[in-house]
Amino acid sequence: MIIFKNVDVQGIPIFYREAGPKDAPALLLLHGFPSSSHMFRHLMPLLADRFRIIAPDYPGFGNSGQPAMDQFSYTFDAITAVMDEFLTVIGLETFFIYVQDYGAPVGFRLAVRNPGRIKGIISQNGNAYEEGLAPAWEPIRKYWLEKSSENGKALLGLLAKSFTRTQYIEGCRCVEAISPDTWNMDQYLLERPGNAEIQLSLFYDYRTNLDEYPRWHDYFRTHQPPALIAWGKNDLFFTVDGALAFGRDLAKCEIHLLNTGHFALEEDAELYGVLIKRFIDLYF
Repeated sequence: MIIFKNVDVQGIPIFYREAGPKDAPALLLLHGFPSSSHMFRHLMPLLADRFRIIAPDYPGFGNSGQPAMDQFSYTFDAITAVMDEFLTVIGLETFFIYVQDYGAPVGFRLAVRNPGRIKGIISQNGNAYEEGLAPAWEPIRKYWLEKSSENGKALLGLLAKSFTRTQYIEGCRCVEAISPDTWNMDQYLLERPGNAEIQLSLFYDYRTNLDEYPRWHDYFRTHQPPALIAWGKNDLFFTVDGALAFGRDLAKCEIHLLNTGHFALEEDAELYGVLIKRFIDLYF
């Protein structure tokens, strides 16, 4: 059974999904753009017999609160600080992290802050290397170089329903297998008043993640967390080279390239469940 909870963190209501026994090894699921913990709805029941699973929504995403721009700084550092305090509030001390898309800069910042908390890493298209950034990032890179109104407006297409749908179906094996509930729910939340400004803020702040990459690589090399890299190889945003790059720095690194896209769990949740259980059995 999945249960749905809310806690207050820094005055922000943080929504999260939880499943599994409270005394089981913990797995923290960190979602990507433009989704929420909803993306893990198929995976959680497959793992709940073995793990305590926690899947939060970030501020401005999913069912969590959306403080105004003048009340909260929408940066990856600020979101990480909220997630760090969230873990303290719910009493999660050590855990595996599962990162996808935006979940990678949040999860790897958490790891660098307190390496002893992280038992292992599972990355589903959660990038940590510059070669992992596909050409689709070019309009955002242009915004990094010149934060102008014109360059910002050019990114609004990334928030349109047609593009939200594209993120789900691009590179998948069977379009008919992808529920339209996915992009329809994400789009509903993207179209909340004030959310476009939040997303533009995060697009711009994503440049700071590239500055963080050397710190993350140093964490990988120094602490050597076991890692399962299970990557949708047809991802529009994150390339296969980004998946393979983890093997340079991590000795215990299992890499799988799956024939699917950015939201790989929509087609391959059962396979992820098998891979995760086997990975943890192998190293723990």
